[in-house]
Amino acid sequence: MNNATAHPSSHATPSDDTSGIVDAFLDARRNGRSLPDFPGSIPDDLEAAYAVQDQAIARWADPVVGWKVGYIAPEKRDASGDERLLGPVFRSRLQQAETATAFDVFDGGFGAIEAEYVLRLDADAPADKTDWTPDEAAALPATLFIGLEVASSPLATINQLGPRVVVSDFGNNNGLVVGAEIPDWRSHDEVALTAESWIDDARVGTGGATTLPGGLRAAYAFALARSARRGRPLKAGELIATGNATGIHDILPGQRARVVFAGHGEIALVAQTAAPRSEETAA
Repeated sequence: MNNATAHPSSHATPSDDTSGIVDAFLDARRNGRSLPDFPGSIPDDLEAAYAVQDQAIARWADPVVGWKVGYIAPEKRDASGDERLLGPVFRSRLQQAETATAFDVFDGGFGAIEAEYVLRLDADAPADKTDWTPDEAAALPATLFIGLEVASSPLATINQLGPRVVVSDFGNNNGLVVGAEIPDWRSHDEVALTAESWIDDARVGTGGATTLPGGLRAAYAFALARSARRGRPLKAGELIATGNATGIHDILPGQRARVVFAGHGEIALVAQTAAPRSEETAA
């Protein structure tokens, strides 16, 4: 798996406020504790929020192995016009469904699960290509898997505060579980790719690939374009969690999560309280 942390940040000199935000989030994540409020001034726009994220990635020892894509509601978009956002997936937070039994959420923070369709790039994206159409993205070799994203942050109000805050704290990501492959995904009618999510014994959401605005190809195209514009063109082996397919479903430590993808398998595991991280996986 390629390590995206090898790419230099385009924001080499952080402001004092950026450093303070990064310090607070990394300390909370490192120690498995919650934050009562956003630790500073909310970044003015997505570019400033990505500057916070870039600095945090640079200071987090765990290598980046992929990216989660999140949708931005029209009323919450800024002058960039971005309809989606990106957050890193780290190697120690990547699990395979056949061996995974539990995932971490921050007690007192935000915790949720999302059913995901996960793409793995099978070729490098051209480093100089910064605009992608959905059809162009679909032509770049990739393999599709079922998955479950762990959306969790030390900040309980992260989603309420909006996309600039979400981007600032690793895109509200705390893990990704990858399951079975969906063979020959380009040949599928996305209407037939359906999913449902369960917490304990309650079905909490239904949907599928068409729940994603523009579908899988649009999410793929965004990830390729935004990554290239950040100076982090995607490489073979990197993963893209394309967005929540059934909704964002709150979960507490001790609850059981299950995501079911019709005809393609399921993923089931238990939420547990995030514990302090070792120095081997946190800078």
